[in-house]
Amino acid sequence: MSHATIKDTRPSGQAPHRRNSLSRRGLPRWAQPVFAVVSVALGCGLGAAAGWESRVQWGLVSALLFVLIAYVTTSIVENRRQAKDRLATSVVWVCFVLAVVPLLSLIWVTVSRGAKAFDGYFLSHSMAGVPGFEAGGGVYHALIGTLEQVGLATVISVPIGLLTAVYLVEYGKGALARAVTFFVDVMTGIPSIVAGLFILSIMLLAGWQPSGFMGSLALTILMIPVVVRSTEEMLKLVPNELREASLALGVPKWRTIMKVVIPTAVGGISTGVMLAIARIAGETAPILLLVFGSQLINTNPFEGAQSSLPFYIWEQYKVGSEASYDRAWAAALVLIAFVMILNLVARGIARWKAPKTGR
Repeated sequence: MSHATIKDTRPSGQAPHRRNSLSRRGLPRWAQPVFAVVSVALGCGLGAAAGWESRVQWGLVSALLFVLIAYVTTSIVENRRQAKDRLATSVVWVCFVLAVVPLLSLIWVTVSRGAKAFDGYFLSHSMAGVPGFEAGGGVYHALIGTLEQVGLATVISVPIGLLTAVYLVEYGKGALARAVTFFVDVMTGIPSIVAGLFILSIMLLAGWQPSGFMGSLALTILMIPVVVRSTEEMLKLVPNELREASLALGVPKWRTIMKVVIPTAVGGISTGVMLAIARIAGETAPILLLVFGSQLINTNPFEGAQSSLPFYIWEQYKVGSEASYDRAWAAALVLIAFVMILNLVARGIARWKAPKTGR
């Protein structure tokens, strides 16, 4: 068998030239941080030269320069396709920074101003006998009110939301399921003041008095759609093969749901419940209408006015003195810490209950 030979037409001594994409010019990995530093320097310089007093203007100009410099430099050094990719990446980074900067600024201001009054005394005392314009007093009564009101709303909302989601995923068909889905979507977007007015109308018609339980009912209306939506999405993620395997063994459907479907999705369901609790913990409007607020410690949510952390913040800010401002910021710090703890618990439960990979 003969083999055809290919004649090498290159001049003698010349190495073969490999056309590989790896040999193309490319920007180093540290180019993006350099673009950011240069853009910030130019933005600050232009802002100072133009006499802009607002640092927001400096930041926006720096962000615009960052996107522009990254695109132009990549177009010159690499190619237009890579430039478009870096343009999209730069826009994503700019949007991320624009979202994080206000959050960090809020946390910094709350911590720096709330630390003035935040201590053990503040957490263990109420405002009983303390004039609002003077120093002293604490947030204990408001913290008790928030825990009781949110706890009651959770006890009512979780079973209703869980059963509604199970119905929509496992049984819901036809007009009734579409109606339930529609009303859940509507309830997701209703303002908190509307929920408070609804419970207030019932309270006036029935002759009930303001109490923490009335506020819990309004918070329940706000919490149920969040629980339904999060639980519904988690149940949909459970593979149908698990349901079919259980049903093939002769297990009734209700028992399959209780022993297979819900335990599989319990991590995501717990996360959704925790996020729903964090969502209602900062509501103020229903508490203003239904709980009325109190400077005394009231551990009975079914009788008498109570306070809560959002109401306490509004109440102290309304006073207008330096001491009340410090207490308001300290209460805001307590509320943020409460919400952050709930989110950390939700993440821990989700990681603990997440399906294990590998052997």
